[in-house]
Amino acid sequence: MASSRIVPVRAAIPLLVAMMLLTGVCNTLLTKYQDNECVRDCDNPDPNKRHLFEQPVIQTLQMFVGEMGCWLVVAVMSLYSRYVSKTKPSSSSYQAVSTSDDNATAVEDEEDDDRTAADNASIRSHTALTGRRRARSSSACSKDTNTLGGGGGSQVLRGWRVLLLSLPAICDILGTTLMNAGLPLVAASIYQMTRGALVLFVGLFSVVFLRRRLHLFQWLSLVGVVAGVAVVGLAGYIQPDKKNAADPGPGGEPVAVDPLGVLIGVLMIAGAQIFTATQFVLEEWILERSAIEPIRVVGWEGLFGFSVTLLGMIVLHLAIGRTPAGHKGIFDMVEGWRQFWTYRPIFVSSVLIMISIGGFNFFGLSVTRSVSATSRSTIDTCRTLFIWIVSLGLGWETFKWLQVAGFVLLVYFTFLFNGIVQPPFAFLKVREVEELLPEEPIEHN
Repeated sequence: MASSRIVPVRAAIPLLVAMMLLTGVCNTLLTKYQDNECVRDCDNPDPNKRHLFEQPVIQTLQMFVGEMGCWLVVAVMSLYSRYVSKTKPSSSSYQAVSTSDDNATAVEDEEDDDRTAADNASIRSHTALTGRRRARSSSACSKDTNTLGGGGGSQVLRGWRVLLLSLPAICDILGTTLMNAGLPLVAASIYQMTRGALVLFVGLFSVVFLRRRLHLFQWLSLVGVVAGVAVVGLAGYIQPDKKNAADPGPGGEPVAVDPLGVLIGVLMIAGAQIFTATQFVLEEWILERSAIEPIRVVGWEGLFGFSVTLLGMIVLHLAIGRTPAGHKGIFDMVEGWRQFWTYRPIFVSSVLIMISIGGFNFFGLSVTRSVSATSRSTIDTCRTLFIWIVSLGLGWETFKWLQVAGFVLLVYFTFLFNGIVQPPFAFLKVREVEELLPEEPIEHN
């Protein structure tokens, strides 16, 4: 079956990589910028009595708005396939984000079980393993009688089956909200590095729930990742950075940070990776048994996540936000929206976050399809490095040698786990490494 793609051509790959880096860096830095914005008692001479923007639930909601923006990309791709690609020769050098009309017709036909193993493998775009695992997945799906559609082979994820994507969306809500709550307590670079704990939980959950097999060097890599996260957290605890409100008022003194608060923030961010890893495993399980484009998955999860988060905000406001104890807290929906609409920097940064998250999803998926998942791991490392450099330049944090050591540990053992670097000892080496992080990952934030 022929397919046409609008992006990327080979010459566009450097631009896509640059845009993925830019939007990924902006996601974290803009969220941290919001956390540094003073929203109440900004003229108080005591900097510790000024109140900064702390609305992790609203920040989660704006992330899902950004993810829903992927439907705009889907609409553009559909229009392109319908009206533009028909006029292009079949030998066009363009590559697709969405399938052509002929391909789309075949995907919509749920009774087409004669698709070849290669077609099944290509449409099962979130499969996490390469080589041997891809062949194994194609074979398994062709024989599996317990697919989501109730028949053999991959089924199109549509109708009531789409509701299954609400499960990873709920995990995304819990994980993102917990990370947003932990970000104000730590520096932006420590936040980004601590998210590296995701490798640990993805590895463990893939073994337990997806029946994957880890080699000895991968188990050692997980121990190394834990050590790296611990060193990064220790660096923040020993040498905490002070909060700098963007508009600190008279005196301009930064707000003192409690080292214990930094430790709590690191634990919250690391703990949030449990929900993110669960989200990954659920997406992997669903998409190995069904057919749907990754960018549509992001769009559906954005829609479900937005709906559930908005409903949760209303319930929590009625239950907690209206009480004297919860007044002007993170569950006070009225106060949160007042801050959102009243303070221009927060509103503008929120719009930029929505745009950057949508862009990160599009560029990330395009880069992974045109290069490889291992290349994307390298790009993610550069993302963390750029966030660190910008934060240092803005004075949001100070340089810590111990943090450098933790970062090096995280990068090395993550690369080792994914097979980007070889194990240091011969007895640890294997002929083929099965990647547990996806070839075409569902991008989020």
